[in-house]
Amino acid sequence: MTDIRHSLLRRDALSAAKELLYHLDIIFSSQLQNVPGPLVDKSTIELVEEFIFQLSKERNIQPKGNKADENRLAMLGKLVSMAIAICRVPILECTALWLQRTHAVFCVRLAKVLTEDYCILVPGSVQTLKRIVLASPRFCCQLITAVTALYDLSTDDLIPPYDLLEMVVSWVYDDPRLTLITFLNSPASLPRGFLELTPLPGLIRWCVLAPLAYRRNHKISSAQSLTNGNSNKMCKDFENDDFKILYSKLHLSVLQVLMILQGHLTEKNLYGRLELIMFDHVDRLVEDINKLVKELNLSNPVKEVELALDRLAQALQVGIASGALLCTRDDLRSICSVLPHNNLLQLVLTGPVQQSPHTTLPPGFYPHIHASSAGYPMYSTHPVQTYMPGMAFSYRPMR
Repeated sequence: MTDIRHSLLRRDALSAAKELLYHLDIIFSSQLQNVPGPLVDKSTIELVEEFIFQLSKERNIQPKGNKADENRLAMLGKLVSMAIAICRVPILECTALWLQRTHAVFCVRLAKVLTEDYCILVPGSVQTLKRIVLASPRFCCQLITAVTALYDLSTDDLIPPYDLLEMVVSWVYDDPRLTLITFLNSPASLPRGFLELTPLPGLIRWCVLAPLAYRRNHKISSAQSLTNGNSNKMCKDFENDDFKILYSKLHLSVLQVLMILQGHLTEKNLYGRLELIMFDHVDRLVEDINKLVKELNLSNPVKEVELALDRLAQALQVGIASGALLCTRDDLRSICSVLPHNNLLQLVLTGPVQQSPHTTLPPGFYPHIHASSAGYPMYSTHPVQTYMPGMAFSYRPMR
């Protein structure tokens, strides 16, 4: 590696990077013939940092870790964006694995780059990204998880752009099982990444908060329009029924996923043991609903509040019944006591419901309120996939 470095130092930056990639291809190809996976030593990593990420290797200068991370993320964003444009499946599959095993802060930043490239900067380019679902559904599942973590509707700047929303809804509505690919292909031996195992918590948040968040944006945009003396296009867009239809379709899809999930959890012997929707997420969601209601000063029951609470109640009901959310009714009543009254939510919190046939659940947990998984024969033809390293997920869209 020392000889290679001396050779690279005599070249310009672009030529050196190309030459290093050529040598790395030879080295890794040779290693793959003898061992299952390539071995990367320290000297190789140092060459990549110096000639690919352009980090100085002066003996008296200590390289800054933050700069290295910034350079890596910037290059990763360009690489993945290009891979989407030319449909390079191996890169997208590796990116999906990276998103699963990397801290959420970096995953969200990559999601932001891809969203800007394909949903904001160039009109119409979202169609290129939308077609990727046919080539790499695993990547699309992880991308949904990342963008829902990025656009959490906590502020007006974090409302998902229309093109992004429409793309996500089309993916999930056409095949709700897309959201379960990471969960179905993650063995117990693999450590969970910092993103959620499924995009369900983020999608539920989108559906529940959307009526209130868009009402807040409409209120702010209207005030700004009056102040500036002109109309606001964004404000008009939010009044369009297209948004309402998209979130309604998304909410229906989420409920369908939760119903599917019960069978998978049971088959994997995880019913009552694996919480895919953390109670902390529900607690935060309830707090944000209460905050938005107070911020909008909606003392009287209005359609936006009723719709948000109806969706919350339905998600809680089906989520608990499917085993995705593990909590007691007392827990729910405690956190939901701050919310305005809603008939459906009150029914979910108090019953009546059927007794659960699952004896594995601890006493005091929310009783089962739906039929067993045998009540959904349409999914019995889709056995849960066992994890096999190196084997692609046998993806079959739901018809």
